[in-house]
Amino acid sequence: MSPTRAEVLTALADALFERGEPHCLRVAIDGPDAAGKTTLADDLAALIGPRRQVIRLGIDRFHHPEAVRRRRGPLSPEGFYLDSFDHEAIVDGVLRPLGPDGDGRYRPAVFDYRCDQAVNVAPQQAAAGAVLLFDGVFLLRPELRDFWDMSVYLHADPEVALTRARVRDLPVFGSVEAVEERYRCRYLPGQELYRAEADPLRRADVVLDTNDPTAPVIMRWSG
Repeated sequence: MSPTRAEVLTALADALFERGEPHCLRVAIDGPDAAGKTTLADDLAALIGPRRQVIRLGIDRFHHPEAVRRRRGPLSPEGFYLDSFDHEAIVDGVLRPLGPDGDGRYRPAVFDYRCDQAVNVAPQQAAAGAVLLFDGVFLLRPELRDFWDMSVYLHADPEVALTRARVRDLPVFGSVEAVEERYRCRYLPGQELYRAEADPLRRADVVLDTNDPTAPVIMRWSG
């Protein structure tokens, strides 16, 4: 019998507690759009929070300005993969400070994509033994992957992700047709570029099939 979602979440939380890093444990929750990354990270935070400080961050706080994100065209998959996010800010503002040689002072955000403006958020101090749960797309790309202490990749078939996006992203794009255009032209091909370069299904410590979000299937669990 396959484990339930609650059992998978409990096993993940236990795996994080077993890690013995002296610095903040930096955990990537990776996967394509609409795979369930934010929900899984939030649920993990609820399990871990009573016992350790949890730092919940996401890649949406580290966008590039729109002029950079759209410079190859609004529907460019290369633009989505290469230009969307400020990876240097993630490394210098979050992952290095929370790593083994860091001082624990991290920047929780650098940019608000909704108003296309940089934000000036005061650095925050991580407690000893804290756990960073950072969700987003493309987290195992070459610029970032060596900074994570543990990584979880959520796999969802493209058509499954698109079906979810038709509902989830309708308020953002205004019509089902616009959602489909954005996914078929930009997001799904951008994910293909990512998988071809970074091979996240092989590199992640844990890979979960989330085509059925209520019953994730363990595809890989290393270590």
